Amino acid sequence: MPSKSPQDFVVTPDQLCIGLFVHIDLPWFSHPFSFNSFKIRSADQLKTLRELGVTHFRYEPERSDVQPRGMGQAAGPAPVAAPPESPVEDPATCAALACKRERIARLAQRKRQVVEVEKAFVKAAGVMRNINKNLFSRPRECLEEVDELVNQMVTAFLDQPEAALHVMGEHTGGEDTYFHGLNVSILSMMLAKELGFTRPQSQILGVGALLHDMGLADIPERIARPRHELSTPERNLRELHCEYGVRLGKQIGLPEAVLRIVAQHHELVDGSGYPKRLKGDQIDPLARIVALVNYYDNLCNPSDLAKAMTPHEALSLMFAQRRAKFDARALQVMIRSLGVYPPGSVVRLSNDALALVSSVNPVRPLRPWVTVFDPSIPRDEAIMLDLEQEPDINIAKALRPIHLPPEVYEYLSPRKRVTYYFDSDSRPGHTP
Repeated sequence: MPSKSPQDFVVTPDQLCIGLFVHIDLPWFSHPFSFNSFKIRSADQLKTLRELGVTHFRYEPERSDVQPRGMGQAAGPAPVAAPPESPVEDPATCAALACKRERIARLAQRKRQVVEVEKAFVKAAGVMRNINKNLFSRPRECLEEVDELVNQMVTAFLDQPEAALHVMGEHTGGEDTYFHGLNVSILSMMLAKELGFTRPQSQILGVGALLHDMGLADIPERIARPRHELSTPERNLRELHCEYGVRLGKQIGLPEAVLRIVAQHHELVDGSGYPKRLKGDQIDPLARIVALVNYYDNLCNPSDLAKAMTPHEALSLMFAQRRAKFDARALQVMIRSLGVYPPGSVVRLSNDALALVSSVNPVRPLRPWVTVFDPSIPRDEAIMLDLEQEPDINIAKALRPIHLPPEVYEYLSPRKRVTYYFDSDSRPGHTP
C-alpha cells in the first residue's frame, strides 16, 4: 500500500500543537516564518500560526513528535483555504510580518549583490585565462594584469572589514585550470588579512599564489593534471614543476620574493614536502601560506574529481590528521575564517531543512549565508538565509552531496569543483 503524502494529513488551527511538523500553504512572503514547513517549537509560533487566517494546515506524522490535538476530530483530507480576505490585525503578527518584509528586502539586495560578485568572478577568470595563454609571449602586459587583479583582492580583503567569500554557481565554473590559481590567491588574501600582513607582503603573496603552478606548463598534461595514479618516475617529473616555475619566473622578471613562493609552495612544515624537504622556518612565511591553501584546494578540486573531498571533509582531515604539515597559526586562522562549514558545504539545519552554505563572513564564520532546499519554491527563487539573523536555526551537520536525494542535489547544485570569490561590500548597519 503506498504511503500517504503530506496533503493526505490535515488539521485545523485548533488541532495544532508543539511538536507537530506543519506546512503553510501560503506564499513565503505572506507569513512571518523563515520556512514554509517546520516543526512547531514554541507557544509563540503556535499563536502566530493560528492567527494567519488559514482554516487547515497540512502536517507530516513521520516528522512530528506528537499527534494533533483531538486527533479523532480529523476526518480525512480537507481543502487548504486561501489567504484571509482581510489582513491579520494582531499586533505581534503584524510586527513579525513587518520583520519578514524587511528580511525579504534584504534578501533581494543580497541576491543582486551575488549577481555582481559572480560578474566580478567571471571577469577575474577571464584575466586568468589571458594570463595563462600569454604569460610567456607578452609577459609585461600579463604581469600588469596580475598586479591589477591582485591589487583588487588586496584592497577588498585589507580595506573592507567584511569581505565575504562566496562559493560560485555551476555556470561560472568549468574545468579550466586557471580557477585553481584564482582560488589559492583569494583564500591566501583572506588569510593575509587575518594574519595582519602588510599591503606590500599581501601583494607579493597574491602574485605568487596566482602564478605558483606556472611550471606545470613545461610538464606533459597527463602528468601535470593526472587522472590516474602516478608512477614514481611520473611523480618525480611532476615535482620538477617547482624548479621549472622558478626558471620561467626569472625569464619573465618576477621578483625574488615571488620566486620563493613558486619554489616552495609544496614544502611542508614537517619536512614531508618537496622539492627540498624544507622544514619550519626554512620555508618562506608567504610560501607557508600558499602551501597550506594549495593543499586544501587540491583536496577539494583534484584532477580526478571522483576523489574530491567536500570543503568540510578537507578541513577536517587537515586539522585532525595532518596538522603537523602546516603553519599552525595559519591553519588555525584558516579554519576560523572558513568556518566549520566552509562555502560549498551541504548541511542539515537544526530544523531538519537541507541547505548549501553559499558564503561565509570571516567575522562570523559559524553563522553563514545558506541556500535552502524547499520544493514548494522555484529553484531560481530559493530562500537564502543569513544565519546571523536566525538565532533559532543552527547547522546540525555536514552531508556528502553524493548522499542527497536526486531532487535535492539538482535543486542545491553542490558543485564537484569548489570555486570561491569575494564580496567586498559591507552590509549596512551590520555589527559583528
